[in-house]
Amino acid sequence: MHILPLITDSSALANLCARLSQADFVAVDTEFMRESTYWPELCLIQVADENEAAAIDPLAPGIDLQPLLDLLVDNEEVLKVFHAGGQDIEIIYNLTGKTPHPLFDTQIAAMALGQGEQIGYSNLVDSWLGIPIDKGARFTDWARRPLEARQVDYAIGDVTHLARIFPKMLARLKKTGRGAWLDQEMERIADPANYANDPDLAWKRVRIAGRKPEVLGRLKALARWREAEARGKNLPRGRIVKDETLADLASHPPKKQGDLAKVRGLSATWAGNDIGGRLMAAIADAKPMTDAELPPRDDRKPGLGKDGALVADLLKLLLKIRSRDIDVASRLLARSEELEALAAGQRQGLSILEGWRYDQFGHDALDLVEGRLAFAVKGGKLKMTRTEA
Repeated sequence: MHILPLITDSSALANLCARLSQADFVAVDTEFMRESTYWPELCLIQVADENEAAAIDPLAPGIDLQPLLDLLVDNEEVLKVFHAGGQDIEIIYNLTGKTPHPLFDTQIAAMALGQGEQIGYSNLVDSWLGIPIDKGARFTDWARRPLEARQVDYAIGDVTHLARIFPKMLARLKKTGRGAWLDQEMERIADPANYANDPDLAWKRVRIAGRKPEVLGRLKALARWREAEARGKNLPRGRIVKDETLADLASHPPKKQGDLAKVRGLSATWAGNDIGGRLMAAIADAKPMTDAELPPRDDRKPGLGKDGALVADLLKLLLKIRSRDIDVASRLLARSEELEALAAGQRQGLSILEGWRYDQFGHDALDLVEGRLAFAVKGGKLKMTRTEA
């Protein structure tokens, strides 16, 4: 594979993208920094097909990334290959308002091939190529310039290996007939809704005891206010107010701005400055959370009940057995919330009762719930047995 020099000008990038637009697939990876900012700072983009690979410097003066962004989000003819690509996709979404499509994530594909729930990149490369990964540059400050040759080589390695692994993985999926298993998952991670950071939903990130509507209403208002402050200052949320302080403010709201000086986790200066005033305004404008917004009383589906909870536990046991038998990650077969919904009596809108998931697991799950399947121990192993023809 031909490795290009670090791309720092628009002409070289446009030429590269013109060539890559003719490829069947492009492996993609990014390096970024987000420790001290709200928005991740894109510092390097690596791409490769089967013939060539390159790293692009998005911080190079005057470089126009548009040809690359067009390739990633608008070219439907080229498959984009990532490994555990959530953060890479988020960055692309932040730049374009779109997600790469179509895409393929090798971590998810590995789930269908019996390589665990979340195989890391190093283990993936070792298992498919027998190549140990040098992690020496893993903690590089990617925003610092100039980049050293070893740093660029390390970064490009992420996509050169990926470009070699993908065809092998695709062939294995075709041989096992499991390629179609991944379609729904790939579409799910490509859904732009996963990366649209809605300030009105930011409260869901914060752990808080209880579910009083007025407390959760204040938490929603405060979390929305924190998002606005963090975005405007480009600072991490926790640098504005930590989660535990936000929850405390929602549970025990100060009566006046001067009381902010007594709140643990806030600077005493907030008792008289503008940001403290905006915080108090958020509390004052908060409205009790509506019944439709309130979270369920526990983590289970409403109406599950004690007996349903026991049935859900049996379904989870069945899931472990079935995923072991067919050598696939259990999370790819079914998620806990779907098992609980099935145990509670739901039969519509569940992916485990459709397509390949029904064939591989849902059929047995339904039989277990409806009394046509039972557990038995045979030869020291837990098996399933039919209770009726």
